[in-house]
Amino acid sequence: MQNEEGCDNKPVRWTELMTWCRDAINSLFSILKTTELVDVFDILVLSYLVYWVIKLVRETRAGQLMKGIVLLFIAYIIAKFLQMKVVSYLMEQAFSIGVIALMIMFQPELRRALEKVGNSKWGLSLGLSMPTGDAAVWGTAIEAICDACVELSATSTGALIVVERQTRLGEQIDNGTILNATPSKELFGNIFYPKTPLHDGAVIMRDGMILAAACFLPKPQKEELVNKKLGSRHRAAIGMSENSDAIVIVVSEETGSISVAENGLLKSGFTREQLKQLLTDRLIQTDTDSAIRKAARKIPFIKSKKEKEQP
Repeated sequence: MQNEEGCDNKPVRWTELMTWCRDAINSLFSILKTTELVDVFDILVLSYLVYWVIKLVRETRAGQLMKGIVLLFIAYIIAKFLQMKVVSYLMEQAFSIGVIALMIMFQPELRRALEKVGNSKWGLSLGLSMPTGDAAVWGTAIEAICDACVELSATSTGALIVVERQTRLGEQIDNGTILNATPSKELFGNIFYPKTPLHDGAVIMRDGMILAAACFLPKPQKEELVNKKLGSRHRAAIGMSENSDAIVIVVSEETGSISVAENGLLKSGFTREQLKQLLTDRLIQTDTDSAIRKAARKIPFIKSKKEKEQP
């Protein structure tokens, strides 16, 4: 009798499985028939937002906070299942203000993400970013920067020069000393001379002028991943380039090497000609520039034809 019942149950279960599969396929086809183009676009946007949030969490310390939130949510489900009324009530009240709490806890990450959106190609296309500049504004300043870096490199004098672009660096400027001076290699030499009051910190340039000196810059987002051989100036340069689209030039006081940080990447071993070419490509826009060349400028250390021809 047991074998007969088992044999009788198999066709029934198989029939139920086939019915469930058929219903699932029919439901899927009915959804596809009613799907419009805006629905597909809605799904793509939502997918990108989810990907963006996951990437933001993984790249910052917010990942640890998210793990804590997940554990609290699991604890709430367990408390609800065990009918622990007091614990459930307290956790419900905590979750009711969870959005505000998350905004407060993730404030640095959200601010950094919004700054990146503002500096993206969409921000530029909407006219939300300031123009980079022209030869009349930056031509003389670039020559002064290059001459100063070569002389400081020869004497192994440490230097940190931040060239502001679209992102305004008001916070860093406020903690420094306002100069608003015309750049020259002599002025850079006086600022970064070790026994002067302004040598400890960064020089920030805006519109071809030295706007402020002795400015303190933010630390890198993942300082523990930065090469331990790099000094405080190089770390500050990386941190500043991560938090803005600025070009940060560093002269090492140990080796005299000239380095440039851009978009969180640090490249060393620049000569005067290479530094001048990089600054010219990044800071000076001409009317004859193609759209591809303008887009390439936003990619760190993209070499031009002239730079590639150099030995």
